[in-house]
Amino acid sequence: MKLVKLKDITEITMGQSPEAEYVTQEKIGLPLLNGPAEFTNKFPIPVQYTSENKRVAQINDILFCVRGSTTGRMNIADQKYAIGRGLASIRHKKNSELNSYIKALIEVNLKKLLNGTLGSVFPNVTKDNLFELECYIHDCADQNKIASILTALDDKIELNNSINTELEQMAKTLYDYWFVQFDFPNEDGKPYKSSGGKMVYNEVLKREIPKKWEVSVFNNWIENTKTGDWGKDKIEGNYTERVYCIRGADINGLNGKGEVKAPERFILKNNLSKKLQPNDFIIEISGGSPTQSTARIALLTKESFERFDTNVVCSNFCKAITLKDETYAYNFQQEWQRLYDAGVFFGYEGKTSGIKNFLFESFMDSYFVVEPPKELVLKFNSFAKEIEKKKQLNLKQNKELTSLRDWLLPMLMNGQVKVVD
Repeated sequence: MKLVKLKDITEITMGQSPEAEYVTQEKIGLPLLNGPAEFTNKFPIPVQYTSENKRVAQINDILFCVRGSTTGRMNIADQKYAIGRGLASIRHKKNSELNSYIKALIEVNLKKLLNGTLGSVFPNVTKDNLFELECYIHDCADQNKIASILTALDDKIELNNSINTELEQMAKTLYDYWFVQFDFPNEDGKPYKSSGGKMVYNEVLKREIPKKWEVSVFNNWIENTKTGDWGKDKIEGNYTERVYCIRGADINGLNGKGEVKAPERFILKNNLSKKLQPNDFIIEISGGSPTQSTARIALLTKESFERFDTNVVCSNFCKAITLKDETYAYNFQQEWQRLYDAGVFFGYEGKTSGIKNFLFESFMDSYFVVEPPKELVLKFNSFAKEIEKKKQLNLKQNKELTSLRDWLLPMLMNGQVKVVD
């Protein structure tokens, strides 16, 4: 292994933001990335576009956050992107297929990189910081072997994520077909509404719904709620019970849209009554952003808890709910998510000291939804439960693969472990 500077083996492009007049949400020009707000597990999801491409990341480039609280976070470019000043793009000089090796090299040297940066609160990585970062590298043959192993692990994780996306779409499509379009199977197995099923106009919803279907508010579905806890970061006095605290930032991870990095905390023994159970929901009460409302939701299943080794509670910025009838869990989940995707919850937010708060009680008591008959809910529950089980098993495997990668990475990169031919 030999000592080099990052600039010796990579091409590095520092981002530069286009003028505001050239930025739009319409798909004109290249997709624009400004920072980690568009990041996911691996590939970003752009929301803006620009016709002024000052700096461009190429396909398979490493996208590296250079400023703010998420400095050092990385994604991979799955297409060409215009990059703003919050990002840099990095690629291997000789072969872009070795970018996974470069990404690993940056990961194991990240602490050293950040220690050399400027910024009183959050680190800011400059062009010189990146260019002058000193790293020990392998010869070309070993770089290829290490890249091959890391790529295989990353590809399997991404495949599981793609499978989960398809599974989610299957459940969403069936829900929409049965409970939104009302084309659930009738007594003859034909689509109810399309086959002339009896529909009646509902004055509350201002639309037609199937005959004999009920209308209610979400609160009628709820048995009880559990408030959050935060406890202490270590055992202190009567704070002795180790738990994981689920924050709003962990909800996407629970749903398979990123990692779950719920912190371990210690709470009072009396507060173990707040611990979550299978089929509980976690709802984000405070947080959000100008483009993301509060009220993100996650359903906790038996398989969800297999990703933790002790009890789980929600944090103070979240609320947990338990349904009266667990059979309705997947209907509740799908209907809530449908409303979230439609932006309904932006209309149920207040502000305290600049933080958005979800007006939970107001929404639960006032927003009317259809309440389908139990026999149809049972059919959907049977289907959705199997979908969720497969999803959670894939997420559990991803956690194991990620742990394996994290364990192997430093040993591969410092030469402690070698890859045989």
